[in-house]
Amino acid sequence: MVEIKSDKDLDGMREAGRVVARALAAVREAAAVGVSLRELDEAARGVLEEAGARSPFLGYRPSFAPTPFPAVICTSVNDALVHGIPTGYRLRDGDLVSIDCGAELDGWTGDAAISFTVGTPRPADLRLIEATGRALAAGIAAAVPGNRVGDISHAIGAVAGAAGCGMPADFGGHGIGRRMHEDPHVPNRGRPGRGYPLRHGLALAIEPMLMAGGRDAYRTASDGWTLRTLDGSRAAHIEHTVAVTDQGPRILTLL
Repeated sequence: MVEIKSDKDLDGMREAGRVVARALAAVREAAAVGVSLRELDEAARGVLEEAGARSPFLGYRPSFAPTPFPAVICTSVNDALVHGIPTGYRLRDGDLVSIDCGAELDGWTGDAAISFTVGTPRPADLRLIEATGRALAAGIAAAVPGNRVGDISHAIGAVAGAAGCGMPADFGGHGIGRRMHEDPHVPNRGRPGRGYPLRHGLALAIEPMLMAGGRDAYRTASDGWTLRTLDGSRAAHIEHTVAVTDQGPRILTLL
């Protein structure tokens, strides 16, 4: 069931989104060669605790997961696409890192992700991150009343295709509000003019996940959570929580 939010509801989601943005900024600042993924998780935990927010990630267990998720952020490095578990792995020069974070505050949820490089970047990684950001921007631009979910999906897929990147067919964005995952599903590929109609008050997490190798195939790692590109190529993931409004898309997970 799709829930349409009031303007007051969206303001509540904006506050949760600010917490997410602050947590991601703290993680980005802490990320450096030699820093462990667990230390990045601790940086995000500190921001959530200070804001009086809880993590919708911690303890989350969807149907595919063998265990509840043990952290407040997902840390996906290099060929890891999404859902990476923070471990003792210490960042190395040239790593490509994707961080996904959520926050629940006063009953409302925000969800966003960033991708960045640590130390000396590979030019190909910078191009991948830039393409992922463009795909997200295209998807957000299509999130306007009168369009449909398929218009968002088509916009994202067009950018990814032009960049020669692959994307996982069965993972994408989603509705968001009282819970982290709500209807409708927002695929990263689709046909324009199809799918759920967009209207003022619909809140969506839009999240392109691009794989540099150009293939759509991935595998699940032995931890049962982390998705890795099947060909070992690098991946990037960038996400915002966005409200569809009559005034245009409203990004709720900015600082």
